[in-house]
Amino acid sequence: MTVARVKMLAGNWKMHKLNSEVEAFFAAFVQSLGLSPEQRLAGRLDLLFAVPATILAQAAKTCKPLGISVAAQNVHWEASGAYTGEISLPMLREVGVTATLIGHSERRQYFAETDATVAKKTKACLQDGVLPLVCVGETLAERDGGLVESVISRQMQSILAAVGSGAGLSDLVVAYEPVWAIGTGRTATAAQAQSVHALIRSLVTDAFGASAASALRIVYGGSANPSNIKELLAEKDIDGALVGGASLKPEEFAKMARAALAV
Repeated sequence: MTVARVKMLAGNWKMHKLNSEVEAFFAAFVQSLGLSPEQRLAGRLDLLFAVPATILAQAAKTCKPLGISVAAQNVHWEASGAYTGEISLPMLREVGVTATLIGHSERRQYFAETDATVAKKTKACLQDGVLPLVCVGETLAERDGGLVESVISRQMQSILAAVGSGAGLSDLVVAYEPVWAIGTGRTATAAQAQSVHALIRSLVTDAFGASAASALRIVYGGSANPSNIKELLAEKDIDGALVGGASLKPEEFAKMARAALAV
C-alpha cells in the first residue's frame, strides 16, 4: 500500500539572523506567500525553519500561530548532563521546538558528527517525540569514486538501526544532501537526486518492507531554489527540500512554497 506523503519545505538558516529580525522575516514571508495558514497547511505542505539556538524561543513563539514548525540545528542525545555547549530535547520542547536537524554535512565535516552519534540522536528524538530530520549524503570525491551507494547505505544502516522498526518511519524525515552541491552553486539534476532518493527508499524497503518505506519522507538538500524546486518535486521519491541560502530571503522561500503547493 502506498502512503500519501505530505511534502515538506524546510529552511536551514545556519549561522544567520538575530532575534531582532525574526518577526519581520515571517511577516514578509507570510505576506509574500499570500495564503492563509489554513490554505497552505491543509495536509498539502509542511513548512519548517531550522534556526540558530539563540533564536529558537522567539521563532517558535512567532511561528506557532502561523502553523509553521521550528527546528533546532543540532541536539544532544542525553536529557541533561555535563555537556558544555550542547542543547537537550527537554530544552527544545520547553520553548516550543518540535523538530531538529541531525547529522547535517557541516556538522559531520566541522564538528566530528559520526554515523554513531547521528544514530544516538535519532533514537533519542523518536523516543522523545521530537521530529528528527536526518541528513545523509556523499562528497564529490565519493561520488567521483563510484561510492555513492556504499556511502548512503552505510549512513542509512545506522539510522535504520536506531529506528528499530518500520512503525517509526512516519515520525522521521531523511534529507539527502549531495555535499558537493551545497553552497557551491552546483546542483544535482532531478534525475540524479531521484536516483539516490530511490536508493534510500529501497534500503528502507529491504529493512522494513514496502509499506513502511512508503511512509518515509525523503527531502532533497542540495542547493534547491525557486528555479529547480518544481522539477525536483515532480520526481516520485522526492518529498520536499531542505533549503539553505534561499530560505534566508522571505520572498524567495515563498516562491518555493507556492511551487511546492502547485506540484
